Amino acid sequence: MSIQICGAPCCWGVDDVNNPYLPPWKRVLEEAGKAGYSAIELGPYGYLPIDVPAVSAELRKNGLAIVAGTIFHDLLDPDNQESVLRAVDDICRLITDPALPRLPVHQGQKFPTPYMTVMDWGHDERDYAAGHSDRAPRLSPEAWERFMGNVRAVCDRANSYGVRPVIHPHAGGYIEFADEIDAVTRDIPYETAGLCLDTGHLYYSGMDPVEWLEKYAARLDYVHFKDVDETVYRQVLSEHIRFFEGCGKGAMCPIGKGCLDYPAIRSALDGIGYAGYITIEQERDPRNSDTSLRDVKASVDYLKSVGYQI
Repeated sequence: MSIQICGAPCCWGVDDVNNPYLPPWKRVLEEAGKAGYSAIELGPYGYLPIDVPAVSAELRKNGLAIVAGTIFHDLLDPDNQESVLRAVDDICRLITDPALPRLPVHQGQKFPTPYMTVMDWGHDERDYAAGHSDRAPRLSPEAWERFMGNVRAVCDRANSYGVRPVIHPHAGGYIEFADEIDAVTRDIPYETAGLCLDTGHLYYSGMDPVEWLEKYAARLDYVHFKDVDETVYRQVLSEHIRFFEGCGKGAMCPIGKGCLDYPAIRSALDGIGYAGYITIEQERDPRNSDTSLRDVKASVDYLKSVGYQI
């Protein structure tokens, strides 16, 4: 299996642009290049500037391209929709600018990069129930239908720029658990959006990554790799805690240090003929970002050791 591994700013603790402890974006790009990545995600809207010359210069200096932009917003509240669509416009204009370096299209890859990962976020009632399918409130059929309308609008806007949207089930949002993944694939046609499945979020939310990668192979355009520290994860689930607070305690760890079976995941991806890109993520407290480069290198080294030809 020959794959191209990419990075994401969340490995440096970049999830909330308002967090005062975020590392400088230029440092993140520099360390991503040192880790051996060929591409990186933009991270949350507003972290990297919407400035083509500045971003292009730093990407080229560090041997990087952009693999995906990110919508990580409250997609449920209709009052939020106008600002979300403005963010989609800004991101798409940046990542489609011809001045930015581009990734090659692999043989068998369904859509060219950069993608737009679409994630719902920002609901306390779900954030505190992350990983707990039995206690997380579900939307009524009417609310779900409105929610899907908002998600489709985001996807349609990205498609209008020629950017492939990929819906990312995310712990702590309203697209997290098995029933919600099944529902979103029922209600959002593949012509409109693909899936970005994340091994760590699947496990965190009670699903077997191998089973779900195989189940939705036909919808799978993009993959995120994480690993989960089982001891910390179980402790976090026993507490009344937000998802990223649990990550700050170390629920996510370098790949190969946790409980996910990456040889089995490799076999599953081989079996379904996956030919897209894979991005390593390890959410953390940004105050611990001084160990990010060490950890992402450890993740890449482990994947090579178990047969990933990177």
